[in-house]
This record gives sequence, structure tokens and C-alpha cells, in this order.
Amino acid sequence: MSTVINLVSADPQLVQLVREAGVPCVVVSRDALNEMAVAGAKQPAVLIVDLRDEPEIPAPLTHLKRHHPTTGVLLVASKLDPALMLEAMRAGVNEFVTAPITVTELQGAIKRLMGTFGTTTRGEIFAFIGAKGGVGATTVAVNTASSLARQSPESTLMIDLNAACGDAAVFLGAEPRFSVMDALENVGRLDAAFFGGLVVRTKGGLDLLGAAARPVSRNFEPSRIRTLLDFASQTYQYTVLDVPRSDSAALDSLEMATKIVLVVNQELATVRNASRMAATLKQRYGQGRMSVVLARTDRRAEIGLDDVERTVGLEIGHMIPSDYRLALQAMNKGRPVVLEGANELATAFKTFARELTGTQDSTKERESKARSTSLFGRLAPKKA
Repeated sequence: MSTVINLVSADPQLVQLVREAGVPCVVVSRDALNEMAVAGAKQPAVLIVDLRDEPEIPAPLTHLKRHHPTTGVLLVASKLDPALMLEAMRAGVNEFVTAPITVTELQGAIKRLMGTFGTTTRGEIFAFIGAKGGVGATTVAVNTASSLARQSPESTLMIDLNAACGDAAVFLGAEPRFSVMDALENVGRLDAAFFGGLVVRTKGGLDLLGAAARPVSRNFEPSRIRTLLDFASQTYQYTVLDVPRSDSAALDSLEMATKIVLVVNQELATVRNASRMAATLKQRYGQGRMSVVLARTDRRAEIGLDDVERTVGLEIGHMIPSDYRLALQAMNKGRPVVLEGANELATAFKTFARELTGTQDSTKERESKARSTSLFGRLAPKKA
């Protein structure tokens, strides 16, 4: 479960500091305060408002605390101004930090707010991104989601964030009437009844919000995707995302993700793409939430496992064996591998799902790594 922070700030350095404090952070505009101040509006566990460039407390903040007294509010200011502090106290602000701001100071203030108001528990969100087309990201996402659904029946959701041409429904043998596009077009209507009409229950107890069946001409802004994910995290214990690597809006909407999983294989172009993607995602979301899954592992490949790790800059968190024929048969049948009988591929997916949720100690499959340097000179400098 995770605690969510809403941050009102345009300062990327402050955004990074908050994320380094160790909890998911969603950056919202100042106008969002008006929406949050309405009675009955969804609230974050903590609201942080950056006032370093503002002369006074935003008026909606007072209304917000009046309607939502259990929302913890932390103000960031340039200095300890007595008049501003008095105004903040009258508005119901709970914590106050000033520049220069440190991660330790932010962690302390957030911890005090959590102790005062208690934590807001939300489901976990796991985002899967393929470093290149054809690496098997959808296969990994679908089988992980199906494994999680076995752990938590009727409380696991998969969202295919491909606005169109996503394949999760094919892999799951489903024919959804509605799609993620319908949800994103109607984020203001999201509630249990409306959302229940959009998803389709698949084999094994997994709910699916699939991709659109028709071409989509518009791009959805990240705020709509964040709202959808916020709702999902309040409704399901586990949410698995199949994220298109070329959709900037989707990639910019993963603040609430518990873990961002980059799926790679031992192909030169894939590893180089993974290096660039990992650098961008680590900078935005922090290295602690990043993970690498090596799909179709080949211990005899020219690019060894150490090569992948050194190039991407992340350790391989899990390895999925190569069994193309079995994976293809499962896709054609519309029945995930993990729902079939015991086999090495299914076991790998189930183990990975347990590791993601902490229901099993993570084991590193590193005892007999295939080490190779023949192509690594083209990827990254060798160790001294």
C-alpha cells in the first residue's frame, strides 16, 4: 500500500526532493486547489504547497481545510515570516518548512503529518514498459497481472494504456465493449458503478480496461491518466499497467506507480534503448522505484547479463526464460501461461509477481550468469 502526496509547485528541484522522500508524489496545478476544496472531493494523504514565489496563502486552502480537516498540509516558504505563519495557522496548515530544504526535513514533516492523521492506504500500481517493440512487455504484464489476480481475486486490475492497438485483450481472450479511452474521456464520472461497466472480467478473476478498438486521433493529457490511476488505486489492491514506450503523456503519469518495470532482452538495439529510457525514468521517478526484467533470457547470448546491467544502469530484478512456442500458444488461445499447468515459464511469472508484492523473499538468479564482452564495447565503457 502507498501514501500519496499532492504537490503544488513549478520547481523541478522541489519535486525531486519530495520524490526522494520515499512516497509517490503527484504534481498538480494551483488551480487544482479549487477542485480539492470542494466538499466530498478526493484528498491526498498530504498536500504540499510551494509559497516561495507567493506573497500570501492561496484562498482555496482555507476552504480545503474547512471541508477536509484531516488532509495534512505542508507549506514551503522562503523564510520564517511571522505574518505568513500566522496566516497559515489560521488557514489550518499543519507543517511549515523553509529554504534551504533537505530531504531529511521533508521526510520529518511528512512523517509527523502521517502520525497525526494516519496514512491513506491505496492499492499498488505496477507499470510495465518495453524498451523496444517485440521484447515481450505485454506478455510479462499480462502474466504478472494474472498471477496477482490469483493472489487477490476480484481485486486486481489491468489497464492497457495503449490508446489504440493494444494487445492485452487478445492475450487475455477478452472482447471488451469499452476501453481506456472511455475512461479517460469521462474521468469526472469515475465511480464504482461507472467503472464497473467499463471493465471486463477475464479468466482467473482479473479485471481488464483494454485498449480502444478504433484509431484514436487525440492525445490525453497526463492529468487525466493520473486521475484514472488514482481511482484505480483506491478501488483495487493491485493495478498492472501496460505502458506504451512512445506515449509521452503515459510516461509522464507514473508518479503513483509502486514499481516501474522496464522489460528488456539481450539484443543490442533493445539494450541501448533501455539505457536511454532508464536514465529518463530514474531522473523523473527515482531509481528506487525502477526495476528491470530480462525477458527471453539466453545464457549463451553474445550480450551477457552483466553487460545489460552495466549499460542500463540497473540490476536485473528478475529473469524470464525463453519459451517462444509456449508463449505464442498461450496468446493464440487467449489464456495466460500462468493459468495453464506447471512449467518453467509460468513458474517464473508467478515468482516475479510474489516478489513484486513482497509475499516472497526476492531471489537473484545470478549464480551462473552468462558473461560476454564481445559486443559490450559498443554499449558502454568497461570497468577499470
